[in-house]
Amino acid sequence: MKMLLHRSFETFVTLSVFAVTFWVVPSSCNFSKMKNSIKILNPPSKPIFRYFLQVQYSCIHPSVASLEVLASSENKIGLRTFVKHWSCITDTPQIKRIHLDLPDSIVFREDWLIRKSLIILNVMLRVWLTKGTSPGPYQNGSAKMAVELQPLPPLSRPFKQHNLCPRWDVYLLWQFKKDTIPQCSVEEETSHFLSTVYASTGEKFGIVRTFHPFTHESLEEMRERSTAYPWCTFSTWVFLIKPCKERLCAILHHIDWKMNYASPVLFLNNRGLLHIQVHGQAGESTAVLSEFHLPLLQWCHLNMEVQGRQVNLTMKCNLEHTVIHRMVHVFHHMIFMDDTHGYFVLGGGKFVQGIEGFYGPTVYFRNRISHVAQNSTLPQTIQDLNFTAWFSSCHGFRNQLSTVMERIAKKLKNKAQADSCSDVYSSWLSRRVSPSLQPLCQPWEAPVHSRRGTAARIFQKLIARNGASPANFEIVGKILYSKYLKRVIKGDLTKANGLMPMLLQAGCLGDHNALYLSSVLYQTGLVVTKRPLKATLLSLLAAQMDSRLALLHQGHRHHQGVSGVPLDQALAYAYYSNVAAQTSLDRQNPSPSQVYVESIHLNDEEVLKQQTHEDDDLFLWLKYQAQRGVADAQQTLGRMLFWGQQGISTNLQAAAKYYESGATKLENPVSMYDYGIILLKGQGVTQDIPKAVHFLNKAANLEFVPAINALGWYYERYEHNYEKAVQFWERADSMGCSEAPFNLGVMYSLGLYPGQPPDQFLAYIYYLKSARRGHIDGAIKVADLWMQGIQGLVPTAPQDAVLWTKWVSEQNGYLGALLRQSLDAYLRQEWSAALIFYLMAAETGYATAQFNMAFICEQNLGGLLNPDVNAECIWRYYNLSISNENPVPYALIKMGDLLYAGHGAFKKDLRAAAEMYKEAALRNDPQGWYSLGLLIQEGVSLSETVLTELGLAEHLRDDRHTLLTELYQRCRDHESEESYLPCSLALLQYQVKLLWSQHSTALKFSSVIGIAVVSSLTFLTILVRVRGASSTNV
Repeated sequence: MKMLLHRSFETFVTLSVFAVTFWVVPSSCNFSKMKNSIKILNPPSKPIFRYFLQVQYSCIHPSVASLEVLASSENKIGLRTFVKHWSCITDTPQIKRIHLDLPDSIVFREDWLIRKSLIILNVMLRVWLTKGTSPGPYQNGSAKMAVELQPLPPLSRPFKQHNLCPRWDVYLLWQFKKDTIPQCSVEEETSHFLSTVYASTGEKFGIVRTFHPFTHESLEEMRERSTAYPWCTFSTWVFLIKPCKERLCAILHHIDWKMNYASPVLFLNNRGLLHIQVHGQAGESTAVLSEFHLPLLQWCHLNMEVQGRQVNLTMKCNLEHTVIHRMVHVFHHMIFMDDTHGYFVLGGGKFVQGIEGFYGPTVYFRNRISHVAQNSTLPQTIQDLNFTAWFSSCHGFRNQLSTVMERIAKKLKNKAQADSCSDVYSSWLSRRVSPSLQPLCQPWEAPVHSRRGTAARIFQKLIARNGASPANFEIVGKILYSKYLKRVIKGDLTKANGLMPMLLQAGCLGDHNALYLSSVLYQTGLVVTKRPLKATLLSLLAAQMDSRLALLHQGHRHHQGVSGVPLDQALAYAYYSNVAAQTSLDRQNPSPSQVYVESIHLNDEEVLKQQTHEDDDLFLWLKYQAQRGVADAQQTLGRMLFWGQQGISTNLQAAAKYYESGATKLENPVSMYDYGIILLKGQGVTQDIPKAVHFLNKAANLEFVPAINALGWYYERYEHNYEKAVQFWERADSMGCSEAPFNLGVMYSLGLYPGQPPDQFLAYIYYLKSARRGHIDGAIKVADLWMQGIQGLVPTAPQDAVLWTKWVSEQNGYLGALLRQSLDAYLRQEWSAALIFYLMAAETGYATAQFNMAFICEQNLGGLLNPDVNAECIWRYYNLSISNENPVPYALIKMGDLLYAGHGAFKKDLRAAAEMYKEAALRNDPQGWYSLGLLIQEGVSLSETVLTELGLAEHLRDDRHTLLTELYQRCRDHESEESYLPCSLALLQYQVKLLWSQHSTALKFSSVIGIAVVSSLTFLTILVRVRGASSTNV
């Protein structure tokens, strides 16, 4: 019985704190006169090991006496830890002596045998009499008494003297930790969905958050109890730019594991009313609309409290005179809410679009009601960005241009009337009216501010040519952006600061490229005065307008935590997933404004020589070879023209001709596949499905894997023959195709795989296989599942999800166009243009662009930047470029050099420099070995970690001479011919210095002769190898 009770007590865990009050039932002063009585004569003051308790009792009818000990902890009340029953058959007072044996976990301190000493709030000892032959509950007792015992804290309790001896290793481990005070892991009941501002484009993208059960048992028990009676608060800030265009737009919603909406859901409808939806435990859904509207162009604080079956919604908007709206609604059923079931989304999601605007700091109070709306003020993050001032200024500018448009339109109308015929009376009347009575100036004829004169003149030309139209705003914005680039790039970068109003005006008129460029310029401070907060505002405005570059920029900032923004993988994913989805769509619809993304480093002269254009000798030679029927030339030209590669502009019609020639004349499988695909999709040619299938079948018969996969796509899309489609895809998958497993995953996900039910986990396996083979749609699916997880099968992995979507996003054709624009400017030696365009590309987080930006600053071609700004540019972009997964060895060497010497405001750090050189050496760069040798030669000691990672055996680390010789030899013996000479000379120089320093003065003269002979032989060997390499190259 004792062991059972002990084990039973050991199983209970601590969760939430409750206050418990016990009392002592007073007994009569004259015990002998009571008919039924029971009393504890010697109650202990605290739980004591093996305590002998004396209980006095008497009864007039046969009864059962009961004694029990109840313990209460943070999460359990009245847990029975000891019980004893005995019979009472006499009215004569008797004394029962009971051995009170309480569990060790509430009496003793934790030791090598008692693994857990429980935290007990109080212990109650109680006795009672129950009439009859069976024990009854305490509440029915005819006589009763209770005594409260005060337990000691776990660390204040005595150690138990065990009759067993521990093993020496167990005892030793216990000795190490016996005086350690255990601490609970930090768990926040307040979850910050968003701590900054998120730009929402109004599409199906948002910030995904998942919640896990609390590890602290008391918190978890509270959470579990609250699923049937929610007690929580959601607080968010919203800035709405445009009304909701759909029936519903999401502000915050909850999706369960079955892909259904769960409690709570907060939407905005197309009338501007807030829509609240909740769900009951039986699955029933109920919704209610607010009576107030969410206003435009104002930051509003929405606070939603969920209490049982009641929801309280408060909206507070920051007007000149703050207005607070409140709504209380009690649903007819109890709200069911399990925040660990599924995931939450702030903004748009799979099934609903988000708002067009911005989300501000958002907080979820998991286990409590927080009345934050009552005293809420605009968060500092929002105040610093000052959205209201921007929209107010922009609105004023657009209004002034509208006035200009009105003025010009009236002038044109008056001119047209003047040029037309008039009657005699009107002419006579105009001559009779005194000129003093005619107004000199109309309100709409007010002069335009000088800074806005350029925009007004552009407006005047457009209206004169096309007539007045609101669409002119966007056209004027594009023209202003183009004019800014021409004046800055073709002119002098020093003028950039003074021309910024023109760039901001272009952004106000709807040109997101202007907003992004102004953001980049203000952020970096390379050519204009640095203004970080203004830069953040402009970047968010551009991202909200769906600028792919700005979305990449925001994703990069929150992924890396650069420029002082908070590191937030979920927020980075929200931006990257938007660009990734657009990249997938963009690749299905090639256009001249898109270019294939090519990773070209400016220090790679061989690749730079391969760049061409339509009039270049390389391109003309390829055309000549293609006309002669060379299959490789036709394929290359088709690829270059279709995707816009190697400096060639996209031309789908021209690409189609090369594909057709290779397919029909040469029957080349690659060309037949390419031609079949463009016929199937109607890209560059008229769509012809039968003809497309013909060429795809011919290519598939030659075992060309992409054609086999394409036939599966044809049967699924056009024939709806899933069995045949799956056969082709299974075959292509077995041959290593990247797209086939993605298609199979979709079939499993939708339940279309013949003879198989829907299987999301199997779909995930296929998506993962596709992603690892380099398919962008597979990567998007994997990232989506890693953000949300699959219950019990796929855990969430936000950081990995961000990496996949980042990889897809960086293949976007619009980024490729900017990179091509940058490279072309560099090859034309237009240094200002190359600097500006590479700066824009680098701020998207693309590693190659960051490297090239640092390289341009390092060369400082044209002397565009002052020394301080140039030094900061070199450090910033080389450092950013090496933070990616696969840094370029050249950048690692450069960062090592900067850390070794110290650069501008950055201090010298030899340990960090050694790390950079080590990473370069591990990537098979001989200069890494060479630079490590120089460090050691100058007296720097390499850590054991570095030496181990370099794979240097123990005997090579014995002395400095052996280690240095090994490093220079590894550099000398590298496969690169360019490294042989400098590494050999470095090794020879070191050996000469070593010999010279080790000989005494008397031996130095004779040693010189030997050293000279060895040096001559070594030098001759080097010359022979260098000449051999030169003759080979010739």
